[in-house]
Amino acid sequence: MVNLLLSALSGLLLSAAFEPFALWWLAPIALALAMFSLARSERKYLSVVSFALTFNLVLLHWTSTYVGSLPWIILATGLTLFYLPLVAVKRLGISHFPLIFIVLEEIRNHFPFQGFGWARIAYSQADAPYAKIAAHGGAVALSAITVLIGLSIYHLSQKNLKVLILLPIVLILVPINVQTTGSTKALLIQGNVPELGLDFNSRAKQVFNNHVKETNVALKSDKKVDFILWPENAVDVDPFRDPEIYEALNTFTTPLIVGAIVNRDKEILNTSILWTKEQQNVYVKQHLTPFGEYIPLRSLASKISPLVDDVRDFSPGDESTIFTIEAAKIAPIICYELLDDQILQDGAKSSNLLAVQTNSATFGDSAESAQQLQITRIRAIEHSRNILSVSTTGYSAVIDYNGEVTQKTAMGTAEHLYAEVDLISSTSPRDRYGDWALVITLIWLLLVARGGYIYRR
Repeated sequence: MVNLLLSALSGLLLSAAFEPFALWWLAPIALALAMFSLARSERKYLSVVSFALTFNLVLLHWTSTYVGSLPWIILATGLTLFYLPLVAVKRLGISHFPLIFIVLEEIRNHFPFQGFGWARIAYSQADAPYAKIAAHGGAVALSAITVLIGLSIYHLSQKNLKVLILLPIVLILVPINVQTTGSTKALLIQGNVPELGLDFNSRAKQVFNNHVKETNVALKSDKKVDFILWPENAVDVDPFRDPEIYEALNTFTTPLIVGAIVNRDKEILNTSILWTKEQQNVYVKQHLTPFGEYIPLRSLASKISPLVDDVRDFSPGDESTIFTIEAAKIAPIICYELLDDQILQDGAKSSNLLAVQTNSATFGDSAESAQQLQITRIRAIEHSRNILSVSTTGYSAVIDYNGEVTQKTAMGTAEHLYAEVDLISSTSPRDRYGDWALVITLIWLLLVARGGYIYRR
């Protein structure tokens, strides 16, 4: 029983490393405790379930906002099943914990339904002194080093310190050569919504008008911006089919990047549009949110929740797009796409600035928005790109390539941010390595696992 309680405690502590508490240093401690309890547990499956279920239930509590507890419990339970192979540590040795943990993390990042990588350990480490490792080896390397620190703490508790397992941490001493090609001045608009919740988009035109109003207020103070950035769902009425909205967008003389819902050939598209009076360049969201923008296993899901029938399936795009505004080459990233390694890599390599458009209104004032901002910070480090992140209702933020938040709005308010940011032309080591970052990380974890750092019971 004591080991099961310790396992649950480790899951609780691990969740506290993420927002809203953001105690990053708890992550390796929690993982060390998970190793300790698993190594000593005679009920290994229960130990893993106690750890993983507690972690996912607490971390993802925001998924119950407005829709009740059942989807939240189903999601947390489903994710917990992906942790069960950790029981192999009892047979193979505790040194295999990091390798198995990271492999499972990568599987969850891609499967099922294109994956759900929200709980990636790396995303809790934005304030860690070793977060820079993400620029060299990506989020997977940052997750790996965090777990390896946990393994070192475990070995220390056994009076068996293994220093060499942390050798990759020396990468933080390797400078990142960041080259710029000028700068751009952007205006970020957080228009706010009439009411938080699932029904916010029933007042789509009011949301649109909020963003028009806030934009006009901002432009009275400073009209000299290169472009204006609106969030996802700022235009939830097809601007190509609604003459009023079409004309309203054309009144702006400054280029707009707007998040809009577009209907095309009986398809519903979640888009980002570079809008000028002369032309409109459309990017269609590629990585859709399961159960939010489409329903996998719809017949089964409808038996679980009646809300399923209210969700129309969106159609995904099939290619990335770069918006060019003078010297700025901007890669639009729409909300859930933040979790997609390939989309981020493709966008970063083709751009000198990332623009993240999101809508957090459907999750109220929960921790979802703060956790998403954590993820965005790690992506900025990983790809050595400044990021402009804008939300309908908060948090909107300006994030530099070191992952530092230089400006941020409050939640639930209409606000705007002026941002003059450098345009970075150089490529991060992680993007130069591509998939080799993952391969090298796994090889190192395998060497740690098989290099004599073994505890058997």
